[in-house]
Amino acid sequence: MKEFNYTIKDELGIHARPAGLLVKCAKTCESKIYITKGDKSAEATRLLGIMGMAVKKGETVNIKIEGAAEEKDYVTIKEFFESNL
Repeated sequence: MKEFNYTIKDELGIHARPAGLLVKCAKTCESKIYITKGDKSAEATRLLGIMGMAVKKGETVNIKIEGAAEEKDYVTIKEFFESNL
């Protein structure tokens, strides 16, 4: 398992557009990807789960990657967060 923390920089937090892009990105990965904020957690392929977390700018989320291709998927997801959120 690989994981990292990321502090959201997008002015609107994780809103509909970047959440949709995240789901598309996560669906290209072979590994399972989970996002956690506080006591809420969602699989990155679940749009409503991500939106339900209501992540705002300045909040930190934890991202966990588990699976056979976690090294490659870790790089993909980390680059996505840095570029889009």
